[in-house]
Amino acid sequence: MYRLDAPLKRGKRVFALLFFINLFNYIDRQVLYAVFPLIKSDLALSDTQLGLLASAFMIVYMMISPFTGYFGDRSRRQNWIAASAMLWSVATVACAGVKNYAHLLVARSFIGVGEAGFTTISPSFVAEHFPNRQRARVMALFTLALPFGSALGYLLGGHFGEQYGWRAAFLLVGVPGFFLGLAAFLLRDPNRGAQQKEPPPDFKRYKKLIKNKPFMYACLSQAMVTFTLGGFAAWMPSFFNRYYGYSVAEASMVFGAMTVVGGILGTFAGGWLADWLHKKTQRAYFIVIYGTIFAAVPFAVAALSMHGKVPALVCFLIAETLIFMHMGPINAALVDATSVAVRSMAFALNIFIIHVLGDAVSPTVIGAISDAAGLRMAIVACSLMLLLAGWFAVKGAQCLPAEPASS
Repeated sequence: MYRLDAPLKRGKRVFALLFFINLFNYIDRQVLYAVFPLIKSDLALSDTQLGLLASAFMIVYMMISPFTGYFGDRSRRQNWIAASAMLWSVATVACAGVKNYAHLLVARSFIGVGEAGFTTISPSFVAEHFPNRQRARVMALFTLALPFGSALGYLLGGHFGEQYGWRAAFLLVGVPGFFLGLAAFLLRDPNRGAQQKEPPPDFKRYKKLIKNKPFMYACLSQAMVTFTLGGFAAWMPSFFNRYYGYSVAEASMVFGAMTVVGGILGTFAGGWLADWLHKKTQRAYFIVIYGTIFAAVPFAVAALSMHGKVPALVCFLIAETLIFMHMGPINAALVDATSVAVRSMAFALNIFIIHVLGDAVSPTVIGAISDAAGLRMAIVACSLMLLLAGWFAVKGAQCLPAEPASS
């Protein structure tokens, strides 16, 4: 009995540790947005400059990802996970000691270096500890770190920033990830033996991944969602501050709470729905993705167009819940579309695509539109990118047979 249960127990332990590392991944990433108004005032920045702080992180993040994915598939993946968590934690702490805007830009960029090593490797590392029939649910649970971590980033950033200053916020959230990273050195790789049966992947495998239609349509769909979610993450606390009269802490708390509630409801529902539908058709993951994304668009546009605070917040919560339903299915689709030997490279390419077309540009684009036409109009335009996300998911579904999946 012990031997039968051992892999599952090990999988649960791996999941728990990487979930908490992933949690601080998003806390450290999102804390910046909670203190946008404070940094803007302290350093006398424009909205475009604020947006560039977010974009600089994403640009470095996506540029480093193909290399970490390549080396991750050729070496001990747990070492990359551990070292990456430690690096971005140190960079987050460094944000507290910057002297000017340029220094903050550099520190944020180094956070991107660290996170690139973690996010290219950890999703497949977690998924491979569980059977295929559970993967959408497992990946849905794993990606709950996004709404939880984002919300905690807003809440902690808003609270500590308002009470002690924005520098203290970076200092306090940056330390835990370093020690969690140390623990990751002790992990075991579940599929290193399977990978060693194939020749070590080289950079030419990226060309083959680009020709993989289900994989590419999943990436493009996620890129458009990332454009919108990245825009929301960067600017919705400021939107609540400017249009609804919330303080910095209140705006961060409200948006953080909405992100947690919408993230939990949506991520759980999407993962369970996709696993149930996967028994009936191999197109299940894509069907859940485009169905929920298309449903989210009218609620997002309505929320941003309303002037009444309560109905707008309700509509926005519904929109976020529907958007988050894609999280489990999209990651399961990426795992299903690729082989074990190149999954780190696959997630690296995915990261490059979703950020170069998504949140590497959306915060700056929204900032520029906001300077020209107002923040409300800028975020409405951002929301319409979800229509493209849904269309790419439809195309992905058409690449797969409609018959029931074999597992």
